[in-house]
Amino acid sequence: MIALSVNLNKIALIRNSRDTTNPSVTEHARMCIAAGADGITVHPRPDQRHIRAQDCFELAAMLAVEFNIEGNPMAGPRRSDRTGVSDYPGFMELVREIRPAQCTLVPDGDDQLTSDHGFDLKRDGDTVAPLVADLKALGIRTSLFMDPEPEQIRLAAQVGADRIELYTERYARAFAGDNMIEAVFRQFVLAAETAAEEGLGLNAGHDLNLLNLPRFATVPGLLEVSIGHALTVDAIRMGLANAVAAYQRALGK
Repeated sequence: MIALSVNLNKIALIRNSRDTTNPSVTEHARMCIAAGADGITVHPRPDQRHIRAQDCFELAAMLAVEFNIEGNPMAGPRRSDRTGVSDYPGFMELVREIRPAQCTLVPDGDDQLTSDHGFDLKRDGDTVAPLVADLKALGIRTSLFMDPEPEQIRLAAQVGADRIELYTERYARAFAGDNMIEAVFRQFVLAAETAAEEGLGLNAGHDLNLLNLPRFATVPGLLEVSIGHALTVDAIRMGLANAVAAYQRALGK
C-alpha cells in the first residue's frame, strides 16, 4: 500500500502570520495520525517562513509514525531576527541531531517560493554523495528530490540514495488540462521503471490532489506520497480528519 505522509508546512505558515502558537503543529500532527496518516513531513527552510527548527524537535519527540524531514543539505545556519524564534542550525546539523526515519534532500534556494526542480546530479553528484553517505551512516533512509529523467535517476542510485521523490508538478499541470497528460504520465511511469531497475524506492510529491492522485497512484512501485498544500486547502472545506481519509481513499485504501 502507498503511504500518505502529510506535510504540515501550511499549518505552520498560518501560525506564523500572527505572534501565536495557534494553530499548533504538533496537535495537527496528532489529528492527522488519528485520522489515518502514515507519516508526517516537514520542510524547514533557513528563513523559517513556516516550519521552524523547534517544530522539528517537538515533532520528533512525539511522533510514533514515520517522520520525513525535507530540505536543502547545503543550507547553513542562520540567526533568527524574530523574538521567541530559535536560530536555524543548518539543515544537516538539524537532521543529524533529530535522526528522522527519512530525510529527503531538495535543491531549493531562499529565493524560491516552493521547490520547483529536482537535483542535477551530473553537476552536483560529487557534492551530494558524501551527504547521502553521512545520513545513511546515521541510519536515516535518504531520498533525493528528482525530475522524471531516467539518466538523472540512474545517477541517484550511483550516489547511494535509498529512494527518490519524483517532483510531480509537471504531471499535475498536464492533468489539469494541457492535453499532454498521456505523454507526461508515461514519463513518470518510465522514471518509476528506471528507479526499480536501479534498486531505488519511489516516493512522489508536489501539487498532487484529490483529483489527480488516483491516476498517479497507479505508477508502478510507488511507496509514498507527501502532500501538504492541497490537503490543507481541502481540510478548510471538509475538516482535517475527513481530508486525510479522502486522500487515503484516493490512494486506493
